[in-house]
Amino acid sequence: MDHDQFKAKKQWAGESKPSMKRRRLGHDYRSRRIYMLTLTVEGRRQLLGHITGNGQSEPAEMHLSPLGQAVSDAVLGIPNYYPAIRIIVHQVMPDHLHVVLFVTERIPVHLGRVVNGFKTGCNKVYRDLMRQGLLDTNLPALWEEDYNDTILDRKEQFARMKNYVLDNPRRYAIKRANPDLFRVQRDVRVGDYTFAALGNIFLLDAAALLQVQCSRSLTEAQMIAVRDHFLRECENGAVLVSPSISPGEKMVMRAAFERGFPIVILQENGFAPLAKPGGARFDACADGRLLLLAPWPHHNRNINITRDKALTLNQMAWAICSQHA
Repeated sequence: MDHDQFKAKKQWAGESKPSMKRRRLGHDYRSRRIYMLTLTVEGRRQLLGHITGNGQSEPAEMHLSPLGQAVSDAVLGIPNYYPAIRIIVHQVMPDHLHVVLFVTERIPVHLGRVVNGFKTGCNKVYRDLMRQGLLDTNLPALWEEDYNDTILDRKEQFARMKNYVLDNPRRYAIKRANPDLFRVQRDVRVGDYTFAALGNIFLLDAAALLQVQCSRSLTEAQMIAVRDHFLRECENGAVLVSPSISPGEKMVMRAAFERGFPIVILQENGFAPLAKPGGARFDACADGRLLLLAPWPHHNRNINITRDKALTLNQMAWAICSQHA
């Protein structure tokens, strides 16, 4: 996009107050940090392009629309207005945008004002394309009002951020080809219990379901022996079921997961409306070898699981396996 398509630089500085939704309380959004920003097209309209391929046998490729190309150019143009901001990587998707950027030194305005200015420039192109009849939409703005940000706190987050952004087309294509594996299913009844579920629900129909429950008093040698026992069961077709709470349970379930065996995990926290698996769990869902079950509603609290809830989850795992036997 040519820079004369943007309004004056003061508009890039942002005349309106930045939205504080999901901003980190107490953080100075002018300071030197790395951020990942996500902006969503209003109404999730797929105006920015389309993706070809299935992400598995065929590579997934994002093909930008004229508006999507303008958005990409606008991202790369941000340092022209704020030289202290460096764009590390960005990915335009059909209905949203991810940007990882580095604020290399303190900037004069809140990062939210930079985002507001970016939106202003995109909206001008959006309206120009509407006037030319090149967009089949009549909504007044391109982007949803707010945006999400993630602040880099640890070095190991950096590679994960970049990989997540660059891997978006593949993930999108896989989800499109396998929608049921990435959609939260509510009110899934298993015996006397009701769960929210994410992943391959048909793992509950496996020939053998085995509960993994390990005492915290196990020595490391005992945990290794238990792990090896369950891995042999997996080789014979068993699906392991556990909340994976104690060290022994975590060792067993992690080993089964890393070896590609199917597993069912019960978790204390439920699923938000648009929840989706991340990292290696995404690929496990795509392969149909992971099911997450949550008996309780979603919450945003960072809490340690109580003993009562741990016992209840293990009782549920036992009931799932017993009913199946």
